Amino acid sequence: MPSYRVILTVGALRPGTPPEEVVPTAARSAAALAVVEASGVDVVAGEARITVRFTADDRNAAAAVARQTVAGTDTAAEVVSWRLTERVGGRWRALL
Repeated sequence: MPSYRVILTVGALRPGTPPEEVVPTAARSAAALAVVEASGVDVVAGEARITVRFTADDRNAAAAVARQTVAGTDTAAEVVSWRLTERVGGRWRALL
């Protein structure tokens, strides 16, 4: 089954959301539609970026998972931008 990842750049936390809840919220949002393989957060160029890697049957299903993840994460923190990538061979290729 193909592997995908959605990468979200997040900004301000929503009121009442502790920082340690943002990544689990993103992972749970994806897990509602797909099997989550991994999730985590990195700081790149001063921005927090959450990555959720998951499997999906095809690109359309992956896009639905990505949109679900963005919507769910946005309830915990402002999603500034996001992108979806697909694992092809040994590389990640941008889809959205």
